[in-house]
Amino acid sequence: MACDHRVHLDAGGPSHRADALVGQVPARAWQQVSCGKGAKGHRLYDWAFIRLHHDDHDHDRDQAGRHWLLIRRHQRTRELAFYRCYTPQPTPLSTLVRVAGTRWTIEERFQTGKELVGLDQHQVRRWRSWYRWVTLAMVAHAFLVVAAVTQRRGHPPPAGLVGVTCNEIQHLFAAVVAIPTGDIGNRLRWSGWRRRHQSRARTCHYRRQATQQP
Repeated sequence: MACDHRVHLDAGGPSHRADALVGQVPARAWQQVSCGKGAKGHRLYDWAFIRLHHDDHDHDRDQAGRHWLLIRRHQRTRELAFYRCYTPQPTPLSTLVRVAGTRWTIEERFQTGKELVGLDQHQVRRWRSWYRWVTLAMVAHAFLVVAAVTQRRGHPPPAGLVGVTCNEIQHLFAAVVAIPTGDIGNRLRWSGWRRRHQSRARTCHYRRQATQQP
């Protein structure tokens, strides 16, 4: 949510901007938690949360769940991000962070949809045309996802290779099926080289991150 989003801490009390509450978080309350694995290591941030007041006329406050302001802080730039959360029962910070981290999966899917199947490359002005384009793009993206998952489950990658990704499926489909060019064996060897290089790069990133942790 936006940094100027206003929240309440107490019943009948004034509202506060989300970013104005950061100063009330004690230093010991910040915890370094990973919100997921990335290509260059764990997505490590500093996290804290503040309980918010929420009016609920049907239930007692102790029984009606809890509302939280979840704050994420970049460890190097100190850039802040805010999430408003609800939990029906007491929930640890790590669980809130894990749920917040699923946002990257959604953003990655949008990004791959734009890069691989042209989700945002329509030049139309009518809803029907836009709907047709987006539907075809989503079907094409679903094909890449299903093909990648099927390949990984049926043929797990050996040591030293990353699993087949949507990007790799798109490369192979274009080079072998859509517009066959050159020797197919050569294309497959290039695919293996890319996956081996990606595996080595990922391993190096994770090792470097591990050495930098206190």
